[in-house]
Amino acid sequence: MNGVTHAEGYSKQLEAAARFIQTNDDFLVVSHIQPDGDAAGSTFAMAWMLSSLGKKFTLVNEGEMPGKYMYMAASQHTILNYETVTSDGSMPVSALSFQHVISVDCADYSRMGKVCELFSEDVALLNIDHHATNDLFGSVNLVQSEAAATVEILYDLGNYLNLPFSDELNICIYSGLLTDTGGFRYASTSPKVMQIAADLLQRGVKGHELAEHLLEKLTYPQISLLKKSLNTLTFDKSTRIGWLAVSIEDLSSSGASNDDLDGLVNYPRNVEGVEVGLLFKERAGGIVKVSLRSGGNMDVARIAQSFGGGGHMRAAGCTIHGSLQEAIDQVVREVGKALA
Repeated sequence: MNGVTHAEGYSKQLEAAARFIQTNDDFLVVSHIQPDGDAAGSTFAMAWMLSSLGKKFTLVNEGEMPGKYMYMAASQHTILNYETVTSDGSMPVSALSFQHVISVDCADYSRMGKVCELFSEDVALLNIDHHATNDLFGSVNLVQSEAAATVEILYDLGNYLNLPFSDELNICIYSGLLTDTGGFRYASTSPKVMQIAADLLQRGVKGHELAEHLLEKLTYPQISLLKKSLNTLTFDKSTRIGWLAVSIEDLSSSGASNDDLDGLVNYPRNVEGVEVGLLFKERAGGIVKVSLRSGGNMDVARIAQSFGGGGHMRAAGCTIHGSLQEAIDQVVREVGKALA
């Protein structure tokens, strides 16, 4: 870092991000397609932060925000589905053009999906993220790959801005930490993560209730999908790679949604001896979404990057164009080479 310590570099990033927020207004806040708990927590945490600063903002994502995360909005914040507001005529694209954008939990520009069509030609973008594969696509970048979740960075930013931490903001941050660390079980669960969690619990967050809602409860469609997907559980000859496959038909017949796929990849990963667990999710149009999880020292982010994806060393994802079987063959082959 040319003589600049990591701490100094992060402090300068926080300063630049704070300046971006303080000197601008009328923000578009966007996260990645198919938002998870950290994406949702970061989106709504940013909404509460901007509200406390008296800033105007609009929350938009490509696709619906999963209903199980909407408690973080506390009925005060609305998040728009880009596909709905631009297709039903209620809000044409021409009516939405934002010069100031804040992206949260997006490892690269493409992860925002079609929402980028709402950016003005002279857009200024604040990129807040924790993925090691982030390509620093923002005009201002607040990227901390050592952070367990993007909400951890927002916690730091909130303190830097000297914002009041409302109950709603605390819940958003705790929820993002809880989900992205697998209930504080993953290797990313640092002492700092536990200190933040302890601080939030001290402020009144009911951690046990959030854990039950986000990590424990299962719907009947989820159970049905789990039964179907476990029937596809397969291992390579070395039993170091395990995977599940979910077809469009499986998803439809179980009555499940894409949101119900959360956590399925952990089943093959958690089998003794398996070093890499994979989940293949078939989508319409010859597309297969792949989730990769490492149970050891294997860097699955590099595998995902080779297919145009990204993520973390132990958790990554990518998209394959082809049939379900073609995707399985391609990714298993590459993982096998990496493990050889």
